[in-house]
Amino acid sequence: MLSLVTGAKTAILLKKTEPVKNCLTQEIQTLLQEMVETMRQAGGVGLAAPQIGKSIRLAVAEVDGKIFYLINPEITLYSQEKTICEEGCLSLPGDFFPILRSEEVTVRYQNEKGLPKKMRATKLLAVVIQHEVDHLDGILIVDRYKKQQRKNIFLKRKAL
Repeated sequence: MLSLVTGAKTAILLKKTEPVKNCLTQEIQTLLQEMVETMRQAGGVGLAAPQIGKSIRLAVAEVDGKIFYLINPEITLYSQEKTICEEGCLSLPGDFFPILRSEEVTVRYQNEKGLPKKMRATKLLAVVIQHEVDHLDGILIVDRYKKQQRKNIFLKRKAL
């Protein structure tokens, strides 16, 4: 099992990641398997490379028994329909925040074989993908929550 990086102020978790140049290297292939194992042992449904100390655009997810290897993922479309999900994070153990997310997203990525893929994700998978892509962009749920709170305050003041 890989060591998890934790803490809301930890530099690697707050930094935008670099693209993976060649996902077919032995190092990346091994890392993908180790990330899935680490995610499962930690009781998570997703894990991004920064959470194990690697600043690269790499994430794994497991939803409904299916594993997703997301290499260089990019969300290209967010649905207008939103949902609030109580989200936790392996890098912020014990902390949970109500996070507003799109119910559906379209994501482009490479799979573990290096093939370009495009997927439309809904429900839990859509939330997990948004959460992991946030990690790859240096955004933690605690920061997203605070930003949403500030926006809510602003909208309430504007309505008065």
